[in-house]
Amino acid sequence: MALMRSGWLWRQTSVLKRWKLNWCDLWIDGSLCFYKTDSRRELEHRVRLKTTCVDVRSGLECGGVTPPESNPRENLIVVQLRDGSTVNLCANSEDESIAWKLTLLETRRNPVFTYDPYDDSYQAVPLNSYHTVYITPGAGPGTHQVVVQRDPFDAVAEHLAMGLLAGMAAGAAMRSFLWMPFLLC
Repeated sequence: MALMRSGWLWRQTSVLKRWKLNWCDLWIDGSLCFYKTDSRRELEHRVRLKTTCVDVRSGLECGGVTPPESNPRENLIVVQLRDGSTVNLCANSEDESIAWKLTLLETRRNPVFTYDPYDDSYQAVPLNSYHTVYITPGAGPGTHQVVVQRDPFDAVAEHLAMGLLAGMAAGAAMRSFLWMPFLLC
């Protein structure tokens, strides 16, 4: 999986609203992962930006958020999520804050592509809560293989309709056999 950006960011906890310093990784699939250390051994929190991010603001656009001690408001980053919650972050400088904002916006809006080697074409994969995207290293540098797995319950209605139709046909056939003894007499 390709790493878009990584580094130390302050993250405000959702319950107690305390600021914690976390190592952050932003992956090409839209996963924003927070770890205790840069060794990436203990995952603390993950946000899936492709399906949940609505907007990203930085600096003075982040009204109502108080930055951690000794950090100016210009270093703030606020990620607004679809459910109405926010992820409040703070970078070490204003330039780093703007760089994170631009990368977050780019990751959120850029689609994931699949490559079809038979047609030599790329197709955008629309992401929603019913798709799972796995990105694995490809054959050469800079290439990636994307595999999209559909939700197994996606076609439940189609299978249910086919089952009902088969049941009605079997029932009709069975009813016709019940009249058979009367016709033979």
